[in-house]
Amino acid sequence: MEFLHDPETWIAVSFVAFLALAGRAILRALNKGLDERGARIKADLDEAQRLRNEAQALLADYKKKQQEAARETTAILAHAREEAELFRKEATANLGAALARRERMALDKISQAEVQAVAEVRSQAVDLAVAAAERILQQQMAGPRAGSLVDQAISELERKLH
Repeated sequence: MEFLHDPETWIAVSFVAFLALAGRAILRALNKGLDERGARIKADLDEAQRLRNEAQALLADYKKKQQEAARETTAILAHAREEAELFRKEATANLGAALARRERMALDKISQAEVQAVAEVRSQAVDLAVAAAERILQQQMAGPRAGSLVDQAISELERKLH
């Protein structure tokens, strides 16, 4: 029984007694801490799952919006192409009409210029003929014969005016 006199034995016994008495409280505290930690981990996992579900819902919503935007973009492009084709056809038709109108105007101007040129040529021809006739008459008509012709023209003038 010498071991009862040994201080190390009493330290071991007191340690075992301490563990027996305080062990329950320590185990309860450890279990409580572990339970709290497990509850926090479970709450964090639940929150992570909720956030994951929200993220998946948002992703699905954005994918749907992206598809709608792609369809709308395709529709807008198709509509723009149709309008561009209509504008091209309209511009082509307007250009053709404008060219035809300008051609008609040019032909009208040309025909007016021809008529005016013919009128000017005739006018100049008449002026030249009158001037030539006047010169010829002046050269050939002199004296009494010229007087009788003037008197005859004056007498015919009254008949031609009425």
